[in-house]
Amino acid sequence: MAAKKTHEITLNLEAGNASMMDLGKMLGQTGVNLVAVKRAYDEGTAGQRGDVVPVVVTVRDDKSFDLRLKTPPTAFLIRKALGGKGSDRPGHRTAGTLRRDQLRAVAERKLPDLNTTSLDAAERIVAGTARSMGIAVED
Repeated sequence: MAAKKTHEITLNLEAGNASMMDLGKMLGQTGVNLVAVKRAYDEGTAGQRGDVVPVVVTVRDDKSFDLRLKTPPTAFLIRKALGGKGSDRPGHRTAGTLRRDQLRAVAERKLPDLNTTSLDAAERIVAGTARSMGIAVED
């Protein structure tokens, strides 16, 4: 008989270097082996060190787990492309300008986690996030 799913938790962790403290706070009550979760996450994200990579941890009643890695948050990718941060007053001050090639690169990376399969629609979604951060998008 298959084990029944008891918990499904999404965590935003640093790729290749997950913090045991963060894992303990979020997964401690599930009884899952935290060291095994950390090891599996760090191995799965070793190629993306320095990024924030969300992971969905599914825990079953027999204390086994599955990890589903997602793409980094859109705001994180935009900040990384610009080399800075968003505006302290979006809509009033502009924190920078996202070039068309940078926009396309972020959209291509985010495409698997977005609710579209069209790259043009993904670019519009990323452009909306950039505008909400106070970042202008080049036409």
